[in-house]
Amino acid sequence: MASLTSSPWLHLLLLLMAMGGTFTAAGGSGNPTAGFQKVHLADGDFQVQSPYNVPESQRFQYRDGVRTFWVHRNDKPFNTATHTNPRSEVRLRSSGVWQFEGYGYVPSGTSGVSVMQIHNEEGAAHSTVLMLHVYDGVLRFYSGAAVEPDIYDRWFRLNVMHDVGASTVAVYVDGEHKFSTSVTPSESYYFKFGVYMQHHDQSSCMESRWTNVTLYTKH
Repeated sequence: MASLTSSPWLHLLLLLMAMGGTFTAAGGSGNPTAGFQKVHLADGDFQVQSPYNVPESQRFQYRDGVRTFWVHRNDKPFNTATHTNPRSEVRLRSSGVWQFEGYGYVPSGTSGVSVMQIHNEEGAAHSTVLMLHVYDGVLRFYSGAAVEPDIYDRWFRLNVMHDVGASTVAVYVDGEHKFSTSVTPSESYYFKFGVYMQHHDQSSCMESRWTNVTLYTKH
């Protein structure tokens, strides 16, 4: 597992791949995926895009079903990314309801970083419709409303539901509804997660870990 104190960084733009095995997180027993259909995803739906001058192995690790991403505040450029180009049938379009589910872990000390996003189509006026940032142990909607007050050092189940037609998003942590809002409409979207350094209150190193990432939809 990556060291939070000595490793550079990685930003994962999209992981649309169903990881095998089962995983249990403490917390609520709700099931936000009820009524949704699981999207079949192949290994080709996931690829790593690392900084041009730093080996991928210094920013990303996949071991025992867990994907670990870390960023060093002094690395440049700060927005180099891991990226997946989804197939047309799994790219978010202008209708339907789509849902990201993943089990995440944010080590204590990580701050000033986005760990999950919904990104607009390339070239859109607004690059994202949702970002979940971590600041001093609090998971927030961008730098604003608190979504989960105590996110450090525990596995949590994150579900992010996006109703494309209604232009709304809802966030669930450990099966409990935590946040909802209206978002800016666009033609297409994609999910992204990992670590992406923000512009204030950054820790010297930032890290997140993810497993059992799945995509769901209903129309």
